[in-house]
Amino acid sequence: MRYLFTILLLLAIIPGTSQDKLPPPGKEKDSAQFRKQNLRPSLSTGSEEPVNKIEEYKIISYSRDTTYLDTTLTIQKEYSYNYLRRDDFELMPFANVGQPYNHLGIDPARINLYPLLGARARHFNYLEKEDIAYYNVPTPMTDLFFKTTFEQGQLLDAMITFNTSPRFNFSIAYKGFRSLGKYQYSQMESGNFRTTANYLSKNRRYALRAHITGQDILGEENGGLIAKELQFESEDPEFQDRSRIDVFFTNARNKVLGKRYFLDHRYALARKKDSVSDSSLGIGHEFTYETKYYQFQQDAQNDYFGEDLFSPIDDKATLKTFFNQVSLDYSNKFLGSIKGFVNWYQYNYFFNSLLITEGGTIPNQLRGDELSVGGSYSKRIGPFSIDGNLAYGITGDLTNYIFDASAGLEINEGNTVRFSVHSSSRKPNFNFLLYQSDYANYNWYNAELFEDESVQSLKFDLRSEVWGNLTAQYSITDNYTYFSSNATEQQIADGAENAFVTPKQEGSSVNHLKVKYAKEFRFGKWALNNTVMYQEVTQDNRVLNLPQLVTRNTLYFSSDVFKRAMFLQTGVTFKYFTAYNMDAYNPLLGEFYVQNREELGAFPMLDFFINAKVRQTRIYLKAEHFNSSFTGNTFYAAPGYPYRDFVIRFGLVWNFFS
Repeated sequence: MRYLFTILLLLAIIPGTSQDKLPPPGKEKDSAQFRKQNLRPSLSTGSEEPVNKIEEYKIISYSRDTTYLDTTLTIQKEYSYNYLRRDDFELMPFANVGQPYNHLGIDPARINLYPLLGARARHFNYLEKEDIAYYNVPTPMTDLFFKTTFEQGQLLDAMITFNTSPRFNFSIAYKGFRSLGKYQYSQMESGNFRTTANYLSKNRRYALRAHITGQDILGEENGGLIAKELQFESEDPEFQDRSRIDVFFTNARNKVLGKRYFLDHRYALARKKDSVSDSSLGIGHEFTYETKYYQFQQDAQNDYFGEDLFSPIDDKATLKTFFNQVSLDYSNKFLGSIKGFVNWYQYNYFFNSLLITEGGTIPNQLRGDELSVGGSYSKRIGPFSIDGNLAYGITGDLTNYIFDASAGLEINEGNTVRFSVHSSSRKPNFNFLLYQSDYANYNWYNAELFEDESVQSLKFDLRSEVWGNLTAQYSITDNYTYFSSNATEQQIADGAENAFVTPKQEGSSVNHLKVKYAKEFRFGKWALNNTVMYQEVTQDNRVLNLPQLVTRNTLYFSSDVFKRAMFLQTGVTFKYFTAYNMDAYNPLLGEFYVQNREELGAFPMLDFFINAKVRQTRIYLKAEHFNSSFTGNTFYAAPGYPYRDFVIRFGLVWNFFS
């Protein structure tokens, strides 16, 4: 939380000296109305003077897609009003904010050319370079997100962006939270600091964007419930206070900490723009340096993880990466945009010491250099567009290739279709290849044993204002890599399942089909928003478990109230997924692992919400899982880890301009 006071101070003292002042907007209901309002009365003269349009507050993604600030209150904003600030339809959260999310659906297609550190269950709130946004605004703009948590804590995400000149924009942001949780030893906290810069030279030849992030995600780990049948599922009134329920251990914690420096800049060597042609030739450079580590600590050995080699337990896996890309691009009005590049990737994944066992020596480091070449192409011809990207490794042991291609057609206004193809092959994440722990069974070296994991995927998207949104994806994964336990039935009964979790590769193909459909029906001021997902997995062995059906249905009412001074939305959301063998959670690795002994799910989750918008402020109030007290204590997010009980939470999102 050390950055929080700096941000709050900046919010208070940063002047808008290089920018036009923007007075508080009027009583517009949403961004659409704000866009139409181009004039306002002058406070000094009473005459009308220009006001900046909402489209001028631009948000630019890593892939250079540009959107503008959206201050509307919609049902999609309700779905995204959570810890991750995105729709979590395909995720199942644990009881406390900041804990892991189990998967209800997956997208096997990769966006990363290289393997990741691992501990993926602890990375849901970790912002990768693809998650960082850049800004281009005419006046200072602030975004404040606040939401209550579970006992002794709050969640705050504050961001301010401004320009020091019409061509240079700067932003600084911090997302921090703390939540004690309802169960023993489940306290979570995190901090995500980021600052960005976006610059364009006066002659528009040189463009730069950069960011710096510092992130830490910390949490206590209790191993789940010991006697869940007696203390949780029995609905004994004595254990309605969840802090009375016994958990496996009270002295464990894990942490993810990372720092990243990113720079992406381009210089136009030649540019020609007139009524006949619009072409540009440029050279670009992208640089990323990131250090990250995952650490698990426990004050003393526990049989939950088996025998120890050293005590107290202090496992730490560190990854340092250095990425450089040099590119040459050419764009032409008739030919489209083409780009060629060379990537140099340097990695150092390591532990503190070598481990010598009876079976041999387990090294403490994976280190090397990767060199790859590739290119991309994009072109739009009227309503038709095509995009493609290919990178191929020519030296190194981690990466083989990654290929993406898509073609889209805008049939008419409000109706588009897109076909996408993905193919990739690379090594699994680093913690599958090498791991060291003070627990004896958590030491392995598979870098020379595990094959490249390859994914082939075909995807179809339909976006229609009339028929709804339909996504169908079929994927084939070879050498699918996963964690599972080798424990016997007796060892599982003794609570030692986690002591025998190891990485594995599946020898046969894993086929996954996912069909997702979303459609809203409106009846005056009432609406019924529906999202349904169907999945089918074909495999020789049960190594990928997912629910066959997931549905979310929201019935809600929307209206202006108080003489249009407030816009109100209120309704009920129903979410349900069919029973399946939910992945179990391993707190030492920070990973989920496959289990096929216990089916969970098939319980309803009902939320009641009242949301309101007053000027540029959205206010949220929700009764989460209000049916938990009368539908039985069978709600789990993973074996031994319950979903949350009924709770009332509130908060707001506030945008203001100066």
